[in-house]
Amino acid sequence: MISKDVLKKVRQIQIRSRHMVNDVFAGQYQSVFKGQGMEFHEVREYFPGDDIRSIDWNVTARMGHPFIKKFVEEREMTVMLMVDISASHSFGSTPQLKKNLAAELAAVLAFSAIRNNDRVGLILFTDEVEQYVPPQKGTRHVLRVIREVLHFEPQHKRTKLTPALDFLNHVTNRKSVTFLISDFFFGAEDYQRHLAITSKRHDLVGIIVGDKREHAWPRVGIIDWEDAETGERFMVDTSDVRTRNALMSTQNRKRQDLLKMLRGASVDPIEVYAGEPYEKELIKFFRMRERRLKV
Repeated sequence: MISKDVLKKVRQIQIRSRHMVNDVFAGQYQSVFKGQGMEFHEVREYFPGDDIRSIDWNVTARMGHPFIKKFVEEREMTVMLMVDISASHSFGSTPQLKKNLAAELAAVLAFSAIRNNDRVGLILFTDEVEQYVPPQKGTRHVLRVIREVLHFEPQHKRTKLTPALDFLNHVTNRKSVTFLISDFFFGAEDYQRHLAITSKRHDLVGIIVGDKREHAWPRVGIIDWEDAETGERFMVDTSDVRTRNALMSTQNRKRQDLLKMLRGASVDPIEVYAGEPYEKELIKFFRMRERRLKV
């Protein structure tokens, strides 16, 4: 059974997401993400000026005068949401946890997809794939997707990206638009090659979900810090300015390395933070994609 609290959160996310889709991102999703190309629509008689390369010679031979094939853009797409639900996403220095932000982002993207008659699928993963929801259309399906992201209880705490990418490539035969929503805390795993392979098969976008306190710690004395995924604990003296600066420098270097790695694998990155507006970053992404299409 799903608790009333979860249903209330789903409803709140639904209302907020629909506002985003209708008022903020109206038209941008469709202009940026295209279908799989052209599909056959009908055969009609040839008229002077038509491209002779479109002539259907079989129909022309049967009818005794030329006919051409007419094609239309195949608009329908499959949108896959890959959401990291490992233990590190339960962190939050604001009322909004990283996992709640991930659910809201998934909702915005899913409602944008069904508004354009696209199908939406979901992969929830930790160090293995924990849940798979096959792509479908419709509002009820999107609400289920939101519930799964919010309510699903993972069996594992740690994170590993490669099994999830392999699973995506196994269950999707055609090219999809895939949003990988994660804090990208994958430890020592070398996953760049798998990202590069996946980005050749799919339009892969990496949404980096973070919390500002992961980059800049306040001066609050000694902190007993526990890694949510490994259980490892260590003491940090945040009253020491050198310690705080070293932590900030390390996190900033990791961030730059991550962005460089994603771009090197042909994955467009979007950075968002829990407790802060994310509309501007999504709009910036859409506009960047529009400029790229015009080149």
